Amino acid sequence: MPDDRDILLDVRDLHVKFVSRERTVHAVNGVSFELERGEVLGILGESGSGKSVTLRSIQKLLPPRNAVLSGSIWLDGEDVLTMPRKQLAELRGSDVSMIFQEPATAFDPVYTIGDQICETIVHHEGISQSEARARALELLELVRIPSAKQRLDTYPHEMSGGMRQRAMIALALSCRPKLLLADEPTTALDATVQIQVLLLLAQLQEELGLSIIFVTHDVGVAIEVSSRLAVMYGGQIVETGPLAEVVQSPVHPYTQGLLASTIHSASRGHRLEAIPGSPPNLEAPPTKCTFAPRCPYVEAACTAAVPQLEPLSDHRAVRCIRSEVGQASAAFAGN
Repeated sequence: MPDDRDILLDVRDLHVKFVSRERTVHAVNGVSFELERGEVLGILGESGSGKSVTLRSIQKLLPPRNAVLSGSIWLDGEDVLTMPRKQLAELRGSDVSMIFQEPATAFDPVYTIGDQICETIVHHEGISQSEARARALELLELVRIPSAKQRLDTYPHEMSGGMRQRAMIALALSCRPKLLLADEPTTALDATVQIQVLLLLAQLQEELGLSIIFVTHDVGVAIEVSSRLAVMYGGQIVETGPLAEVVQSPVHPYTQGLLASTIHSASRGHRLEAIPGSPPNLEAPPTKCTFAPRCPYVEAACTAAVPQLEPLSDHRAVRCIRSEVGQASAAFAGN
């Protein structure tokens, strides 16, 4: 059948390693995925799984002195990894924007919120300062910041965490990007504000038709915002597919463990099952299944070679030798 999908982003065999005198860390090990226009992809995993490094690679925001990237990242038909520096600078903020985890450090403390949004607009679109200020006001109103006109002249430290995060979203949207990258944007917020920000992003995605990649370690957040899910472990995608399918019938033991260790209505009265062990040491590239030391189903074949990401269907894939027999029983869930 012909592929009629409208692909905005195509990441192929991405490898990222950080090299220093003391050691080398293989943070991303052969990640491949596609993102359609208007799609929201959630990348879920523990700290150290490689999800934020993957996200920052899309804009080449990793330190060039010690980060070594290979593979390809095609955005709207152009390979980001081979772009000249000037073209890459124009890409950032215009075609691709990022919402950072902690807006208090992402904003410059000596300039007002309005000045920083205006600077981005003027740089990328070459319009006048007054036009840029009018656009900045529209953006603050778009992200539901109260008293938006007054907030233009507010410094970052004068705003609450939730308001700063809304202002960061306004900044990210200032040049009408095709792709929005969100790097755990709700982690530093309390639960009530977190929900408000997630609802805002969902509304903006629907209104503006944004393509979004949302990185998180929180299963609940991933479920709230994503239309498709990619689960990462040890610098690799271990399972991917439509959100409902992955959540309702997880195949990889790591995905099962993440879902079983999350509080939900069905867990009332039952003890939560934590995933045993610790994340892998990535000072060497994988030579076996990286989850094998923590897996309840481990067998000899798991340590003989690195399993490949194998398709289960047209929209679903898993990196596990057990995938050929279908869904494994959910040992972590106690079923």
